[in-house]
Amino acid sequence: MRQTLICTVGISLFFPNLNGLPQPEGFAAWLAHQPAADHAHLTPAIIAALRDAYQQQDWVALALALGQLPPTLRLAGAEINSIADLLASGDCAPNARLIFCHSDTEQGRAIATLLGDYYNLRGHQTESHAIADLQDADPKRFRTGGLRNLVKTISQVLRNYGPETCAINATGGYKAQIAIAVLLGQALKVPVYYKHERFSEIIAFPPMPISLDFDLWLNHSSWLRTLDSPQGMLPATALANTWEEALEPLVERTVIDGVDYVTLSATGQIFHEAFKGRQPDTAALPAVVPARQKRSPQLSDHDWGNARSAILRYMQQVTDRCPYVTGCRSHRWNPDLPSVNQFRLKGDAIEGIYSNGSWTVKFWVETTSQTLSQRQDCLLDLC
Repeated sequence: MRQTLICTVGISLFFPNLNGLPQPEGFAAWLAHQPAADHAHLTPAIIAALRDAYQQQDWVALALALGQLPPTLRLAGAEINSIADLLASGDCAPNARLIFCHSDTEQGRAIATLLGDYYNLRGHQTESHAIADLQDADPKRFRTGGLRNLVKTISQVLRNYGPETCAINATGGYKAQIAIAVLLGQALKVPVYYKHERFSEIIAFPPMPISLDFDLWLNHSSWLRTLDSPQGMLPATALANTWEEALEPLVERTVIDGVDYVTLSATGQIFHEAFKGRQPDTAALPAVVPARQKRSPQLSDHDWGNARSAILRYMQQVTDRCPYVTGCRSHRWNPDLPSVNQFRLKGDAIEGIYSNGSWTVKFWVETTSQTLSQRQDCLLDLC
């Protein structure tokens, strides 16, 4: 039984449901198109109260009027119908906290306000989150910003309340919004529910039978964190040095002033959210190296130019900061290639990459690790 239910929100309650409510002279014809089982509850008086409150945008009055109807009536809309099923089935606690994630539009905010009033009157604690760029006026903003922001908002709610106490109701909203909510819930192992208007009951999506690639995330977590930051963008050339085909679905590409940039896609945001809270098991980190046994950084025989002191300083910082590092030694130098700074696993070794934006050096980070698990913890700690 989940204590917090995160709901995607659409506007079907307004369009077509409440927007299509009839005037008195059209009541009989309208009623004929409603489900037969709902007829007994849809009296002319309640329809008039709903219609008037909706037209006046009096959301409290509208919430009170809706409260006179069973929440299972089709007129009550996808969100109320699906929440009613989850409460009735016991999948959510009777007093569950309800979180509404709605579009960044006037109608989205209005429906979230209405739903908040409706459920506050029933003793539920509610929250509403407007998802920036989740709108239908600009498809590009919707794809590159709106869906990513939906992922970030739901992920933050899960961190706030604990994924083990939460469920996701992905019934309302744009189809892409629903799909992303389903994928996120499955990636983070949170139950996800959906109800089509013609379903007799709500359904739970089966658990995803595959796992996300932790090693892929671990090897690229440095720049994934950069793309997840407010800056949120990197030139594609900075990633070319370590790029692999499996990363392509994780990014969106855009050209600004002739320069190719990458940002996280909605899928990439889900992938990063699944792992970004991982911390190294400090108790499992490899043995501490006594200071007298640590080696000074080693540079191969190249003409390092003005980069020598900066590289030596960086490798010395890595050696001094990490108790399990015995030393660092360079193995590749490119004076003309920019890159992101990162650490990654290369076979049984840990490789560091350091760049000032014009040159790049790759170096081995030598540690006391004995197992892959220890090297993964080292990498989490280094990143």
